[in-house]
Amino acid sequence: MWRSCLRLRHAGRRLLNRPRAALTASAGREPNPLTPARAYAPPTERKRFYQNVSITQGEGGFEINLDHRKLKTPQAKLFTVPSEALAIAVATEWDSQQDTIKFYTMHLTTLCNTSLDNPTQRNKDQLIRAAVKFLDTDTLCYRVEEPATLVELQKNEWDPIIEWAEKRYDVEINSSTNIMGPSIPARTREVLVSHLASYNMWALQGIEFVVTQLKSLVLTLALMDLRLTVEQAVLLSRLEEEYQIQKWGNIEWAHDYELQELRARTAAGTLFVHLCSESTTVKHKLLQQ
Repeated sequence: MWRSCLRLRHAGRRLLNRPRAALTASAGREPNPLTPARAYAPPTERKRFYQNVSITQGEGGFEINLDHRKLKTPQAKLFTVPSEALAIAVATEWDSQQDTIKFYTMHLTTLCNTSLDNPTQRNKDQLIRAAVKFLDTDTLCYRVEEPATLVELQKNEWDPIIEWAEKRYDVEINSSTNIMGPSIPARTREVLVSHLASYNMWALQGIEFVVTQLKSLVLTLALMDLRLTVEQAVLLSRLEEEYQIQKWGNIEWAHDYELQELRARTAAGTLFVHLCSESTTVKHKLLQQ
């Protein structure tokens, strides 16, 4: 019984956290400005049509060149990024594609497209409020009442991160075993809103992307602050699933694929945030083949 209830509650929490498609308006509905949007991308695959990838510096920032063509966003805007390091990372994504361009593996490119086109037309305040809203359904704040082994596991693994966040930001973050979720003090929200306001728009897109992957603002903050590695943050976000898998078994290939994909998306989002916050540039001016 406890296993069924645990899965039902976990599924419900994921539904609450699930981001809506970034192009909702194209289906005839207005997007909710507080709803986290998926970073969006072109069709999943396409035959590679270029030989060389390079970067150049233009008036608006750093541009990506595919042979002699300048990369464009899905809305046909010039693909220009604010940091040379980010441009090199994106160019590397394009250069590493083989005969077929697999867009679903190009998370940095996708995040840049989202930042440039801003399909949901949200401003900085709306991005911040959407990220902080995740506290209401934060994975680390939802606890089970049984079995005792999982209760103890959550306490041992999650409590230190909660305690770190409370001390780091001088706030109170409560947990709950109630399906209605924890009570988050208004001051906690205000402090975290103020902290996130220190990031620029591009970095906030990356932060929200990571939050939607981990289903946790607390884990995302710990990751951005280098309190956790990507591998640690991902495993902590999947604590209940990993517990059940160890106890009941799993479909090996499906579990491994899902885990690796989550790590890849989380790592890309984290790198994106740091590269968008980087104030210095690297020495290389061009990325050759």
